[in-house]
Amino acid sequence: MTIKLLIAALATCTAVSAQASTSINLGNYTVGGIYALDALNGTAGGISGLEASAVAYARDRGTLFFVGDEGTGVVEISLTGQTLGNNLFDWSGTGSTKHDTEGLTYLGGGVLVVGEERLQDAYRFSYTAGSTVALASSFVSMSNVAVGNNGMEGISYDPRDGSFVTIKQQSPENVLAGTLTFGPATGAPPSTSGDGSTPPGGGVSTVTTLFNPASMGLSTLSDVQTLSPVDALAGTAAADNLLVLSLGSRKLVEVDRSGNVLSSFDLSSLLNTSSGDFNAIEGLTVDEHGTIYLVAEQLQGAGAPLNAQSQLIVLTAPVPEPETYALMLSGLGLVGYMARRRRRV
Repeated sequence: MTIKLLIAALATCTAVSAQASTSINLGNYTVGGIYALDALNGTAGGISGLEASAVAYARDRGTLFFVGDEGTGVVEISLTGQTLGNNLFDWSGTGSTKHDTEGLTYLGGGVLVVGEERLQDAYRFSYTAGSTVALASSFVSMSNVAVGNNGMEGISYDPRDGSFVTIKQQSPENVLAGTLTFGPATGAPPSTSGDGSTPPGGGVSTVTTLFNPASMGLSTLSDVQTLSPVDALAGTAAADNLLVLSLGSRKLVEVDRSGNVLSSFDLSSLLNTSSGDFNAIEGLTVDEHGTIYLVAEQLQGAGAPLNAQSQLIVLTAPVPEPETYALMLSGLGLVGYMARRRRRV
């Protein structure tokens, strides 16, 4: 009986392992917690914790960073939303007039990349709590096309090869992948109206369309996250997959690099109120355990409270850890030992 039970348990582990090799399976996820984020000083010359629009996990710090789409700076928080510090942005010389920060990703060693939606520019900087960073000193532009409020909504770093994946919100939607190098501005940006323009200089972008986003069936694209940082997926096909967040469809999907939808999570019931208001869930990241973190803007409708706060949402699932595989191998060895012992008896 003991051997039969052990074999059954190992079969279950093997099945989970096989599934993890092709998909993280968002159908297994549940809401693990929802936490209010500090509003901080709003936009009056200080950092803002409002209108949270992008989030990034820092593995070597065990923390999260997020930005609001007012572009005042980046905030470091714990995994349950407590404020730990912040870094203000200096937009001088970038050409940005809206400071529309909608994308954020972490490279390691305190280095982040933040994206400006309307210019479709990305800025690399080192985080130093309590300081101000000049964004024009290290940037790259992915497009010079004027896109208004339909531009770059998300950016994610792939630590396996140093590449990036970015998404464009709509009109048209786009999913791009490639390399980004960063460099300083070499002069003042041209004087323009509207969303501004990118200054001369900067780095080089090689991002190109990865697949036709229509295959995902999402009405808008709000953020993207590579799955290669998840330890249990290392060396499997699932490490190539992407998570794509859609505010318009209120859905999180897992896709392969051809755009095939592998699993999904319905967000439509999260953060709704009795009046029907809905917090705008716009930011996405994942940690090495497969835990997913989302950020949402505060309620802003007519019935929203005066002290409304942005939200951190944590999605959890039993993603296999490396220790699971070690246990499975140990169990197989035990099965073999017990079988040999029974034969000798």
